[in-house]
Amino acid sequence: MARREARTPPAAPAGRPPRNGALTELHIHGLGAIDDVTLDLDPGLTVVTGETGAGKTMVVTGLSLLFGGRADPGRVRAAGRAGVEGRLALPADSPVWARAADAGAEPDEDGTLILARTVNAEGRSRAHLGGRSVPVGVVSELAEDLLALHGQTDQLRLTRPAEQRRALDRYAGAAQLELVERHRQAHARWRQLAEDLERRRTQTRELAQTAEVLRRGLEEIAAVAPEPDEDTQLDALAARLGDADALRAAADEARLALVGDTTGDLGGADDLPQDAVTALGAGQRALAAAGDPQLRALADRLADVGAVVADIGVELAGYVADLDADPARLAEVMDRRAAITTLVRGYADAGSGVAGVLAWALDAEERLGRLDVSDEALERLQAERDAAREELRALSAQVTAGRTAAADGFAADVGRELAGLAMAAARVSFAVETDPEHPGPEGADEVALLLAAHPGAPARPVHKGASGGELSRVMLAIEVVFAGADPVPVMVFDEVDAGVGGQAAGEIGRRLARLAREHQVVVVTHLAQVAAFADTHLVVDKSADTAAGVTATDIRAVRGEDRVRELARMLSGLTDSDTGQAHARELLQMARSG
Repeated sequence: MARREARTPPAAPAGRPPRNGALTELHIHGLGAIDDVTLDLDPGLTVVTGETGAGKTMVVTGLSLLFGGRADPGRVRAAGRAGVEGRLALPADSPVWARAADAGAEPDEDGTLILARTVNAEGRSRAHLGGRSVPVGVVSELAEDLLALHGQTDQLRLTRPAEQRRALDRYAGAAQLELVERHRQAHARWRQLAEDLERRRTQTRELAQTAEVLRRGLEEIAAVAPEPDEDTQLDALAARLGDADALRAAADEARLALVGDTTGDLGGADDLPQDAVTALGAGQRALAAAGDPQLRALADRLADVGAVVADIGVELAGYVADLDADPARLAEVMDRRAAITTLVRGYADAGSGVAGVLAWALDAEERLGRLDVSDEALERLQAERDAAREELRALSAQVTAGRTAAADGFAADVGRELAGLAMAAARVSFAVETDPEHPGPEGADEVALLLAAHPGAPARPVHKGASGGELSRVMLAIEVVFAGADPVPVMVFDEVDAGVGGQAAGEIGRRLARLAREHQVVVVTHLAQVAAFADTHLVVDKSADTAAGVTATDIRAVRGEDRVRELARMLSGLTDSDTGQAHARELLQMARSG
């Protein structure tokens, strides 16, 4: 598809938008407990709080759905259709604009980009981008430059050694990731060559028989040597040769009617009917002799018609002269057509004709190259396999070197984050164990993130050596290390503070607020210490609509005393508790000063 030029969006609205853009509006309807809610989202840190079961997670679900996530029909309300719409304010140099233009999207009148996604109760969904219906995959692709979603699922994934290895590669940078991709391709090539060689060695007899069948077919086709589209041409030629007498009679009759017996080969009789050229000439001369200009104009047109008729007569004479009625030639054509028909029946798919025969021959030649079990072929294949293995060995060493070089720096960065999360005594490290003789697609290394939770404790794999709260903090530290370098404008954290409290909870809020200087950060949390750092505080309320027989969720922004009461509820479960409110005000003051 040719790239369309997107209209240049106007200058960003007033405020403090992150340099990479922001989601300014989110509209959710018919999703889970949410009937219809529109959220005005500001730059900076936005927290979403509310009672357990109120529907906080539906905000994250809506964002995931909007940016191409899986459509779950179980989330659709009884009305039968759920939808999410978002408005993005992006800088003019954002790569999203060019990719959106490729999909036919246009910015809205205010220069924002509108995304929409709907899903019905059967699970069918539709996506719209900039006013244009697009495949969901297009939105998923754009999401790579728009949204980073961090949740408890991501934390659990990071406990797996394979994910820890990928995290280390990601930390090492783009060059390391490119090297791993080259290793993956080299590994696939080596495995393919090794499997091909093993197959040829163990299935020599079967492959030789298959090769013989292909070879005989190619010899049969080569003996006939059909040309592209020759079957169609032979059919036309056979029909012409078989009807030569009738065709000659038709052409002679037409030539006689148009130009007469100009060559004498039609008998030259004096009583032949007047031909068209003679009649047109007589008419033209009669009109040309008249004194009326209009008639003389018609005479000129008759002269043109006469010239055309005379040309057709010449062409008919040439056609008759070239017409071949030789029975021997007809027999030759019929034999050739029979030979090609035999090939078509034996080697072509139905309806494909000679083109199918030629396609079979091309495929057979390629297959023969893969079925060659001669000593020479096996030696060549073994040499290719060995060369591929040496290339893979060299790439594996480079990948290992990159991981080893990055391990200490990554561990140090994560350790610094942990120090601020009330785990100053903890020590993290990476164990990189290499088995050069058994490389996998992503290298020859097994990588493990190790944690010594306190002095004197042995370093153990993080998912074995950490409590629930410690594991949450380690994984959040990793997320924060990565998030600081992530160029996406919108970051969403879904209850990544589970199992954390006290001083560590406040430090989590402080770090999320720091991320919000460069990104728009949306956090679903149950911790007042985190919520106190928010620039925008949204509260999810659930109420039963007894008239409709359903549970409805509302989302509202709280400020001033309403926010103090919400923080007091989160702290003590009591919105009107003087002690809880005093503590809430203290938290807000601490967050402002921090």
